Amino acid sequence: MLNRSPMSASSCLTNSSTSSMRNRLSIFRYLFLSLGLYAATPAAANNQTATEELHEQGREIYNYRCYFCHGYSGDANTLSSTYLQPSPRDFTITEPEALSRQYMIDIVTNGKQGTAMHGFARVLQAPEIAAVVDFVRAEFIYQQRKNTYYHTVANGWPDHDRYRLAFPFATGKIALDKPWTELSAAQISGKQLYLSSCISCHDRAVVTDEGEIWSKQSVSYPRNNYSHTVVDAISSASIYAKHDRPPGLDHLSEQASKGKHLWQQNCAFCHAADGSGENWIGSFLESRPRNLTAVDFMAYMTRELLLQRIRNGLVNTSMPAWKSVLSDNEIHQIISYIDEAFYPLNMK
Repeated sequence: MLNRSPMSASSCLTNSSTSSMRNRLSIFRYLFLSLGLYAATPAAANNQTATEELHEQGREIYNYRCYFCHGYSGDANTLSSTYLQPSPRDFTITEPEALSRQYMIDIVTNGKQGTAMHGFARVLQAPEIAAVVDFVRAEFIYQQRKNTYYHTVANGWPDHDRYRLAFPFATGKIALDKPWTELSAAQISGKQLYLSSCISCHDRAVVTDEGEIWSKQSVSYPRNNYSHTVVDAISSASIYAKHDRPPGLDHLSEQASKGKHLWQQNCAFCHAADGSGENWIGSFLESRPRNLTAVDFMAYMTRELLLQRIRNGLVNTSMPAWKSVLSDNEIHQIISYIDEAFYPLNMK
């Protein structure tokens, strides 16, 4: 068994003053002991070769099956980890005493209940599981190395250093949303390089404000009067169809009933039939059409203010003026429909 005292070999491996040669000897000693291969005989050289081969086998398995959550460097700094609770384990900050080899083998074999870690017994043989566990322990927990580097000549990157200015954004040393005005000339060039050449793979950049993790956005604009509504109303193939159906209201005032017809003819194209602005067309507009069912907006809206906005439009928005298209009486009818169908308006 390995010595677990404070002065153990594992402690020495994390000491920055330890020589590179000593690190290599120590790590192979760990592998020999953990695999039961060490023997003080002339066969030790052959055992070392076998251990190196097992280490590389473990690396290959890890890079194929484990990197997606735990990262190539074992630090779990991956996009998938941001969506998992609890997060995948960061092996680079894990003390050897915290995880025994047998415990890790059991987890890789059977998975861990209550986490995203599933068992690999159905796809890996026991020796393969042992190899990948020993790789993780040797490479990340004891040695804290960076695993394989992808950007090698063999992988088609003959001059990766030409992207050096972009490295701080790829590694997270500089937040991607740091204002351009606060960046130096070199950092501006690096950010532009990152955004044009690196972000498709290094998409998990560090930012100071995460903002919305996901927001819907249309990818094609309807042409030739095509409408997805009929199809999607049946299949629910998109997120937009439900907003193209007006609310089912049995009792509308005469004024609001006339307003409903006017709304469908003039307003629903942008604001959606249900007043949410979440329809297909509305998703293309900047700024987005107002959601007339939203409490935070409509709670302060009055009939008079709404009249002025519909009549005169809003500068620098997608809201046009309707005073040359609709009479004030027709606008009042639309407002009555908004009041009864979407949100009760203040009387002021």
